[in-house]
Amino acid sequence: MNVLLSIAFVLAWSSGFIGAKLGAGTASAVTLLMWRFLPLALVLGIVTLIVARASWRALTPRDLVRQVAVGALSQSGYLLTVYYAIELGVSSGTTALIDGTQPLVAGALAGPLLGLPVSRTQWVGLGLGVTGVGIVTAADAGAGTGTEWWAYLVPFAGMLCLVAATFLDHRSSGADVSPMVSMTIHVGTSAVAFTALAAGTGAAAPPASASFWSAVAWLVILSTFGGYGLYWLILRRSGVTKVNALMFLMAPVTAVWGALMFGEPFGVQTAVGLTLGLLAVAVVHHGDRQGRARTAARHLSPRRAAWRRGRPSSLRSDRPGHATPTAGPESR
Repeated sequence: MNVLLSIAFVLAWSSGFIGAKLGAGTASAVTLLMWRFLPLALVLGIVTLIVARASWRALTPRDLVRQVAVGALSQSGYLLTVYYAIELGVSSGTTALIDGTQPLVAGALAGPLLGLPVSRTQWVGLGLGVTGVGIVTAADAGAGTGTEWWAYLVPFAGMLCLVAATFLDHRSSGADVSPMVSMTIHVGTSAVAFTALAAGTGAAAPPASASFWSAVAWLVILSTFGGYGLYWLILRRSGVTKVNALMFLMAPVTAVWGALMFGEPFGVQTAVGLTLGLLAVAVVHHGDRQGRARTAARHLSPRRAAWRRGRPSSLRSDRPGHATPTAGPESR
């Protein structure tokens, strides 16, 4: 069951990049995003008011402001750059790979910004990831698609929005906000932002084409309900490490999907770059496991370890220790 959920999650999350490509030929990015989030915000708002009324009452003004800021960064800013980059001609696979480096960049910046230790292994992983992004971006830019060089900086801006949202959310980890309520706030924030942006640029009116509404339905059903819904489900069942590992599969899946569906470039350079990206993930996760093992070993001093080994078996407690809670929506 876990394998099937993981496969479904990777496909559903990757579908967001494909859906953006589908909608790019029918309307501007802000039009597509407005009509993706406006009806979704109305539906989620009604549902959460019915099933999560107590959670809304427990929400403080400070929590609300912080969740609005997180939503503006993690959804509004991030998705606008993704859709705009694809509209400018950046391939969906390249966009997914650039955005997929967010956990690596966040891990590297955790040291100077949060005072958390960053190991040499993590820096090596970040270097591999950045190298992979550079190779894939160069292959995409050299494919003769006519995309301007600066268009490849747009996904980097979106990735930095995700990094900023990660650190802001980390600072609010003590706030007990219901996942359903926080998601509703994020979606509502995006609906307001994209509606204002579309109205201000004269792009609020949707096209009458069936392909536009097909793209909207694709994004709402597959990307939002499928992607985000499975994200929270797997996060609760398997923890944040499993989710982060799966997130790095989005780039190769999206690149293959884009090549098959839209004829986007996928050559040797692209394959090498994607392989380096996956290798970066493996290196970072290996370093994380080593770091956790060293931390656990330090908690048990040599004197205490010797004392425990010398205790009679009849005096050793067989009671299990307290389990460390898995990071998830409730422990953010």
